[in-house]
Amino acid sequence: MRETDFVSGFARGLKVIEAFGETHQRLSITDASKLAGLDRATVRRSLLTLAELGYADYDGKFFTLTPKILRLGHAYLSATPLPVQIQPHLDQLSEKAQQSSSASVLEGTDIVYIARASQRRVMSINLTPGSRLPAYCASMGRVLLAALPEHEARAILGRTALRQNTPNTKTDPEDLIAEFRRVRSQGYAIIDQELEIGLCSIAVPVENDRGQTVAAINIGAPAVHAPASEMASRYLPLLQETQKALRLVLR
Repeated sequence: MRETDFVSGFARGLKVIEAFGETHQRLSITDASKLAGLDRATVRRSLLTLAELGYADYDGKFFTLTPKILRLGHAYLSATPLPVQIQPHLDQLSEKAQQSSSASVLEGTDIVYIARASQRRVMSINLTPGSRLPAYCASMGRVLLAALPEHEARAILGRTALRQNTPNTKTDPEDLIAEFRRVRSQGYAIIDQELEIGLCSIAVPVENDRGQTVAAINIGAPAVHAPASEMASRYLPLLQETQKALRLVLR
C-alpha cells in the first residue's frame, strides 16, 4: 500500500474506539489517551466526533459508547456467512454437552468470538460475539495458532504480552511452541485453568471443504464438574462430530 493511501486520522479514530472494553466502559479523554497510546488532542477530536455522530455519549467528563457502535460489528456478521453457518451447530453441541460452546477466529494476537451457545456462565467475564481473549492461553487460540506455519506462530507470540493469568498459565515461548506442536499432532487443545482459575476448555479446529482452518470451536466447563483430565473423554467425540458436520457445509 502506498503511503498516500493510508488515512492516519481514520486509523487513530479506530484506536480510540478499541480503547473501550468491558473493563473500560466509561473513559475520560485522559484515560482514552493512555489506552490508545495517542496524544490528548487527537483523542479529544476523535471522541467528540464519535459523540457528534451518535456513536458515543458525553456527559462533560466521561465518554461511553452507544448501541449505534454495534453497526460496525454487525457489518462483519452480516457480510460474513461463517457465524450464521456455525451457530446452529454450536447450539446442538452445547445442548448435547450441557456446557457452553463457542466459535472464534484469530485476529492479531487475540481470538475474536463470532458465535456462542451458553448453558451457564463459566467465566467471570461475559463472553459474547465480538469478545476478545489472548490467543496464547485460550484453547481455541492454541488450535488456531497450531494451524499456522511455526514462524508465523512465533511472530504472533513475539507481539503478545505473555501474562501469568493464573499459576497454571504457560508464558515461556518455547513451551508454547511445543504445546502448538502437540495440539497440531493430536488435533485438539485442552486448557487447564490457564485463563481463569476454575475453568477448563477443549477446542478443535474448524476446516472448510478444502481442508483450510477457518475457525475454532470449543466447550468450556467448570473444573469442579469436568477436570482437564476428563475433558477429552467427555467432550472430544462431540466436538469432532460437529467439526465433521461443519466441514461439509463450509466453502
